[in-house]
Amino acid sequence: MDMLQVLVLAIVQGVAELLPVSSSAHVILAEKLMGLDPTAPEMTLLLVMLHTGTMLAVIAYFWKSWRERYFSSKDAFVQFAKHVVAATALTGVIGVALMLLIEKVVLRGSEHAEIEHLFGNLYIISAGLAMAGVLILVSSRRRPPMGDRPMRVADSAWIGAVQGVCLPFRGFSRSGSTISTGLMRGLDKVRVEEFSFALAVVLTPPVILKEGYRLFKSHDGAHALAGHFLSVAAPSLVGMVFSFIAGLVALRWLSRWLEHGRWYLFGIYCLFASAVVLAASQFLA
Repeated sequence: MDMLQVLVLAIVQGVAELLPVSSSAHVILAEKLMGLDPTAPEMTLLLVMLHTGTMLAVIAYFWKSWRERYFSSKDAFVQFAKHVVAATALTGVIGVALMLLIEKVVLRGSEHAEIEHLFGNLYIISAGLAMAGVLILVSSRRRPPMGDRPMRVADSAWIGAVQGVCLPFRGFSRSGSTISTGLMRGLDKVRVEEFSFALAVVLTPPVILKEGYRLFKSHDGAHALAGHFLSVAAPSLVGMVFSFIAGLVALRWLSRWLEHGRWYLFGIYCLFASAVVLAASQFLA
């Protein structure tokens, strides 16, 4: 993998990760177009670094509003923590259950069956994009709430449950699905956007650790892993920086469209992208 490929993937990841269009779908398609294997552990390491860049972009972009809304007082923080715990718990239960179901039932009989083996399946990615597109279009027709009502535990539970469904399926946009769920629950656009990306920051470190462990298992010991890491460390760090910059641009774009009634356009794009990925599957499978 050369530096140009890393930069392309970093920009694609940085923009698509934080827009409700599924970064995985776009990154995997870009990898296939460049002749790379999306299921390879080496690609997983790069993707982890790119995710780290976008996570830092989220923190930088939302920190001021999070501080005012969630850290302004002890009561505000306790309420925020309660919602995060409820959402994350449901995400973990549903996400892990679905992953085990797929690995033990759907992939049963496959040698070393792992959920990652489905990551490069363009048919699944196409279906995930279509589902996200429909969800965004449905939520965009929801009448805006009167005022900014407080978030309830039931709201955060629904958002967390939908986030759990997104975990195993590449193409089913996490941000698109969670924001759409919040909108359909009658939450204010700004509030649900801030909460959705707060959940993303909580979710990203465990995902990074999981992928790091998978990478460790794929190498013969820590020495081999260290050698591999050193060989890809420089391009991965460069990719992380570019994904951070692209992520900041994407978040500004998302906020403007969400707050100015253009949310539905992301749904139309997801349906279009689903058709493109399905067509591409005939040539890149």
